[in-house]
Amino acid sequence: MKVNDMIERIETNARMSKIVKHNGTVYLCGQVGEGATVADQTRDCLSRVDALLERAGTSKDRILQTIIWLSDMSDFAEMNAVWDDWMPEGAAPARACGEAKLARDTLKVEMIVTAACD
Repeated sequence: MKVNDMIERIETNARMSKIVKHNGTVYLCGQVGEGATVADQTRDCLSRVDALLERAGTSKDRILQTIIWLSDMSDFAEMNAVWDDWMPEGAAPARACGEAKLARDTLKVEMIVTAACD
């Protein structure tokens, strides 16, 4: 749904949009993944990020910034191992990672992604 010529909202409901595009920038809503381990959840989360970026007309090599929330910072190395395998060399975005209580007790990682789009 287009609100005006400059903002496009994709998969919008009363609370949020999964994707918002504005002036060549793509903003994704927070992404989480399924699985028992932080590695499993990170892989699934990044797969969801890939799908949303593709839908928005961009890709992971155009990510500008990622904010990562972990339910436990002791999982940092495990999450990073999956991230490092996923991120193309030379395309690392500005990134921050912190510990937070996530929406469900079973969640171990959530990522918020901003990317450039043509």
